[in-house]
Amino acid sequence: MTLTELKYIVAVARVKHFGHAAEACFVAQPTLSVAIRKLEEELGVVIFERGGSEIS
Repeated sequence: MTLTELKYIVAVARVKHFGHAAEACFVAQPTLSVAIRKLEEELGVVIFERGGSEIS
């Protein structure tokens, strides 16, 4: 896990929206989503439950 990935996780946890979190981190939404998805695969855990427009 890198510091950047950790910042992405914190941003998503705060705003509960991948697009808004990406804006806050000054990256494109797909960049943030892919980084979190790769980290989830690396750790073997689901960090965020994704359900339609709801993230928990």
